[in-house]
Amino acid sequence: MSEPTVPQKAPIAIDVTAGTEYWWCSCGKSRTQPFCDGAHSGSEFTPIPYKATETKTIWFCACKHTSDQPVCDGSHSKL
Repeated sequence: MSEPTVPQKAPIAIDVTAGTEYWWCSCGKSRTQPFCDGAHSGSEFTPIPYKATETKTIWFCACKHTSDQPVCDGSHSKL
């Protein structure tokens, strides 16, 4: 498996809305980080869906190495 591009090491805080589905970029090449813009096309990467169960701030992973996709788990501190 290929390694994703690391657009930035720090997570990105996003205010999500309950009931809304978001598509997290797993390849790291999207220009609309942390969300997918289709830049993965032709690669082995696919976007990861996240459905907000409540309206709140979520820290989405931007280093693309979290084991809790799409939410930051602190993996960026080991890069």
